[in-house]
Amino acid sequence: QPVAPKHKDHPLGGEWKGWRDCHVEPDWVLIYRKDDVTLQLGRTGSHSDLFE
Repeated sequence: QPVAPKHKDHPLGGEWKGWRDCHVEPDWVLIYRKDDVTLQLGRTGSHSDLFE
């Protein structure tokens, strides 16, 4: 099932290429990747904690 648009799910680049970013709350981000059988959780935290 697709992620609701309000969560701003999008692919990442750079060192996180191949991963996706989903906003659980406005400043609570979940980084993840998935294939047909596996969901891998990478990191979670505020946007500033993860990307600065």
